[in-house]
Amino acid sequence: MEHSSTNFKHVFGPVPSRRLGRSLGIDLVPYKTCTFDCIYCDLGRTTQKNLSRQSWFPPDQILEEFQTALSALERKPDFVTMSGSGEPTLNQDLGKIIRGVQNLTSVPVAVLTNGSLLWMKEVRDDLLDADVVLPSLDAATPLIFEHINRPCPSLNLNQIISGLIQFRKEFRKQIWLEIVFCRGINDGSEEVEALRKAIERINPDRIQLNTPVRPPVEEYAYPLVFDQLEKIRRTFGDRAEIISEVAGPLGCGDDADKDAQIFELIRRRPCTAEDISRSLEMNLNEVMKHLSRLAEKGAIHHRMHQHHCYYEKTLVS
Repeated sequence: MEHSSTNFKHVFGPVPSRRLGRSLGIDLVPYKTCTFDCIYCDLGRTTQKNLSRQSWFPPDQILEEFQTALSALERKPDFVTMSGSGEPTLNQDLGKIIRGVQNLTSVPVAVLTNGSLLWMKEVRDDLLDADVVLPSLDAATPLIFEHINRPCPSLNLNQIISGLIQFRKEFRKQIWLEIVFCRGINDGSEEVEALRKAIERINPDRIQLNTPVRPPVEEYAYPLVFDQLEKIRRTFGDRAEIISEVAGPLGCGDDADKDAQIFELIRRRPCTAEDISRSLEMNLNEVMKHLSRLAEKGAIHHRMHQHHCYYEKTLVS
C-alpha cells in the first residue's frame, strides 16, 4: 500500500477534493501568504497579506520533492493541484513549476486561485500551460467584496473581474469558477444578480457554488442550506453546480504511521472523524483512538461548528 507524502515541505496528499477527486497538492507559498483575508477561510487569518510575487522556494527543490512523492504512489492521482495554504499565483515561478510537473507526469495540472492577480499579464502567462484553472469570485459589488474577501488595499474589484474576462480570452482550456456564499453577506438577490451579470462576461466552463463547511475564521460566516444554494444555482443556469461532499476513499497503508497521516489531513484543514475515516479507509473507532492520542500530545484540538465536531491543528504561540 502507498504512503501519503507526510514528510515533505511542499507536496501533500493525495487528499480528497470535492472538486478534483484524488488530488496530489503542491504548496507554492509560505503558510497564509495571500492577497485576501477571507472571512470563511478554514486555515485562519492571513498573516502575510501582500501583492508581491516572489520566488519563495527553489523550483528544482519543489519538483524533486514532487517526483519523489509521485513515485511512492501505487495509483496516480486524478490531478496535481497547485494550492495549499496561500495564493499560488504569488509565486513568480508558477509557470516553470507547472511545466516541470508536466515533464514528469501525464496527470493533469489544476491551479486553485482566488483570481485576484489575473489582471497581471505575467500571471495569465504563467497559467496558460495548466489543464484546469479554478479561480474564485465571491462578490460583484465593491462593498461586499471588501466585506467577504478583505483584500489588500490596492486591489480593485473591477480590475479583478477584467482580469478574469481577459484570461478567458487567452486560456482555451477549462475554467471552473467558484463562488463561496455566506448567509446574509453575498446571497441577497441584488448581489446574486450582479454576480450573474459578471459571470456572463467571464464565461467560465463551470460555475461551482460553495458555502463554508469547515469552521471558518470568522464565526459569522454562516453557511447556506441546500435549498438556498439550489435557488441560486437555477439563477445561474446549466453551467452551475453545487459542489458535493468528499466522496471516494484514498487508502491508508497497513504499515503507515497513521498518526502522521491523520495529522497531515488535519494540518491542511479542519476535518471531522468521519472525514478522516472515509479518506483513509480506517475504522471510525480506530480514527478516534489516534485523534485522542494526538489531542493528548497537544498537536490537535477540536471545535464545534454547525453541530459537527472538527479537529484542527493546535497553533504554537
